[in-house]
Amino acid sequence: MSITAEEAKRVSEEAECLYTAEEVQTAIDKLATAITRKVDGLDPLILCVMTGGIILTGQLLPRLRFPLRLDYVHATRYANQTQGGQLAWIARPRVPLKGRVVIAVDDILDEGITLAEIVKACKADGASAVYSAVLVNKRHDRKNGFEADFVGLEVDDRYVFGFGMDYKGYLRNAKGIFAVKGS
Repeated sequence: MSITAEEAKRVSEEAECLYTAEEVQTAIDKLATAITRKVDGLDPLILCVMTGGIILTGQLLPRLRFPLRLDYVHATRYANQTQGGQLAWIARPRVPLKGRVVIAVDDILDEGITLAEIVKACKADGASAVYSAVLVNKRHDRKNGFEADFVGLEVDDRYVFGFGMDYKGYLRNAKGIFAVKGS
């Protein structure tokens, strides 16, 4: 379902701010501290989950004070829609994963299907350990048993956007975390 930039602007103006830009930055600091405690000295590979994870990954990397490698994976269930469908792989990691500690970084953990599949694929490719980090964890009972290892913020079961999360392809660049009106 495609929308126009004008419609996206209206949604943005009507949205409820759940977390300010400052609160998001504090959450990223806490994520960096927790990740550092877990993997410092393990030569980890940070795996950015495109496209939503790009902003979090870009701001998280300078806060990680240890040597690391960076790659990306692109798998999606949403494709600019508001509901997830079947998982589509667009790009797999280029860096060999055999024997590596991997941290998959994504914007949100909703049902957990996409991130669980990425973790499973990394393990199948020989990663020695795979951790997941998300900026936002959505609170509901549809997680399919998957929980992220590192979580920045929690939100209720509403449609959220900003800081990497989109609304129908728009609003990833919102500086905080917002809930669509009526969701």
